[in-house]
Amino acid sequence: MANRGPSYGLSREVQEKIDQKYSQELEARLVDWIMAQCGDGLERPEPGKQNFQSWLMDGTILCRLINSLYPSGMEPIKKIPESKMAFKQMEKISQFLEAAEAYGVVRGDIFQTVDLWEGKDMAAVQRTLMALGSEAITKDDGHYHGNKDWFHRKSKGHRREFSEDQLRQGRALIGMQMGSNRGASQAGMTGYGTPRQIMRFFGMSRPIRSLVS
Repeated sequence: MANRGPSYGLSREVQEKIDQKYSQELEARLVDWIMAQCGDGLERPEPGKQNFQSWLMDGTILCRLINSLYPSGMEPIKKIPESKMAFKQMEKISQFLEAAEAYGVVRGDIFQTVDLWEGKDMAAVQRTLMALGSEAITKDDGHYHGNKDWFHRKSKGHRREFSEDQLRQGRALIGMQMGSNRGASQAGMTGYGTPRQIMRFFGMSRPIRSLVS
């Protein structure tokens, strides 16, 4: 785990609220999926949020995970170097996040590098991984491995295509519904905020200017 000083006061209260959102149930599900998705060579971590963080924090497993969702030779992360240097590990996390967004995970579901590397918000890490699993299930391209009940399948929108003739008819119909301003003019209208001239017909031929508040 990354070295962090203790949290005090308000920052500690905020961290406690963040920690409450972390799910042990989701942790177990995500570990099962990552083990199944990445294949042999992974050692299962002991249960617990800190163990889950330590398992993922160098970025190697995350890079292997996103690569496993692509056909051989089309992996988004070409090299996954083993390194104990902090900036190299954070670089791999950033590469995973960029690849996850390119895969289809919306930016609002993407965690920040420090959320994992410093353990600031492991609930956000879970959210990103759950969103990634849902994308993989929804794509249904044969690269997902594991129980398909672990993630929900996203609904696909149905986009309707219209011909140019249909679009032209639609514009004509909207024009008929809204009426036409053909033949209209601004004759007799006064500008907004300008004083009006009122003609008095009781023996007065000169216009009287009335004040409009």
